[in-house]
Amino acid sequence: MVIGWGFICVFAVLINKVCLQDTVEGVIGGSVLLPCSSTEHDLEPQDTDVHWRHNGSKNVYDIVKGEDSLQLQDPRYKNRAESLPDEYEKRNFSIKLTDLTHTDAGKYTCYITHSSEQRTVQLIINESTAGKESKSTEHENPEDETGSDSVETSLNLLFILFPVLISILSIGC
Repeated sequence: MVIGWGFICVFAVLINKVCLQDTVEGVIGGSVLLPCSSTEHDLEPQDTDVHWRHNGSKNVYDIVKGEDSLQLQDPRYKNRAESLPDEYEKRNFSIKLTDLTHTDAGKYTCYITHSSEQRTVQLIINESTAGKESKSTEHENPEDETGSDSVETSLNLLFILFPVLISILSIGC
């Protein structure tokens, strides 16, 4: 019984991690929107610091007290990364990355310091083809983010929850 509860706890942690990571695909030369928003309802943009990092260290973009702060930005992202200041009031701190290259692929982390939140986005870069170019533009509008990413997340949750439910049923029997 203790092993069963431990199993359930491990899967609960994994479910939480799946929910906090998005996968975004882009094409060489294209652009993508890297999503990051806060669930904190009392968060005021002027009291908020947001730090975007690539693969844990490269400074992609900083928002300090609700204002863009690019002094420490890695030169690779200069004039290629931009935020959406009109969205800050909605607690949306997503950034748009343009002129994509293979070296842009990897893990992007958005740290929202005053709420201790963080969000991870895995960026996959594909070769430029007509079919894939239209897919990368899907992520450019922050209001259109419910498309294939939510379906993919739902499927991931289903594949994780199914073994958990089987375990619970077998423990009960």
